[in-house]
Amino acid sequence: MFLAPAIIYVVLFFGYPVFKNVIMGSQDYTTKTFFTGEAPWVGITNYVSIFSRSLFSTALINTALFTVGSILGQFIIGLALALFFRRRFPLNNVLRSLLLLPWLLPLIASSAVWKWILDQDSGVLNQSLLFLHVINAPIPWLSSPDVALLAVVIVNIWLGIPFNVTILYGGLQDIPEELYEAGALDGATGWKSFRHITWPNLRPVVTVVLVLGVVYTLKVLDVILGLTGGGPANSTQTLATYSYHQSFVEFSFGTGAAISNILIVISLTFAFIYLRVNRRAVDE
Repeated sequence: MFLAPAIIYVVLFFGYPVFKNVIMGSQDYTTKTFFTGEAPWVGITNYVSIFSRSLFSTALINTALFTVGSILGQFIIGLALALFFRRRFPLNNVLRSLLLLPWLLPLIASSAVWKWILDQDSGVLNQSLLFLHVINAPIPWLSSPDVALLAVVIVNIWLGIPFNVTILYGGLQDIPEELYEAGALDGATGWKSFRHITWPNLRPVVTVVLVLGVVYTLKVLDVILGLTGGGPANSTQTLATYSYHQSFVEFSFGTGAAISNILIVISLTFAFIYLRVNRRAVDE
């Protein structure tokens, strides 16, 4: 009975939508369906149509690049900051609290601010780089197919740093100080201390952070829509934005559901990896 409320909630708000989405992926589900209630069964036709489009391969590649770039940037910067904040210094707690700001701000508001920062003509980033003579001409961060994906990755890295810092910092706090003291007696300081003490003890936390980061990044939608809408020239189109575009721009709900089903399978794969890794960490 204690589990019943949670089970009912999960079934209604997660289980049913996923089940409905799987069914829609094999139907010709359009705006006409809302009036007639008819959604003819088409089997794998939607999937065949998706795989035969060149835009699908573009979205798949962009999804991979966006995910890998975001995860690497978030983890490297997050780990560096976690190690930095492990030291005791004035305003340590204040600065760590400020790092949570990207989490506290609504994503659409963050996207709007970053869109202004990255504006080619009046954006503060280009103006600062021009003032410092780093560049000779403004960079079209959001309007050029060559750099738009990089700009979106940079914004997503900024959004994901707080999660990485929080989890990794917690993992660092669990490492006994006695290990560092014993290592220092044997000459394990600096990089040697990190390699032989910090990293082995932090590895289970690192695995969890990376897997959860991948699952979250795969479904990022609002950030890309707020910055580029998937453009220019589909250079920032991912599977999540492609599914959204098919469903709510083209109103081809069956095709959009099929794309999101593919994304669900990819996410479930990494979720399974997370469960296996987490179970192994508990056993150890």
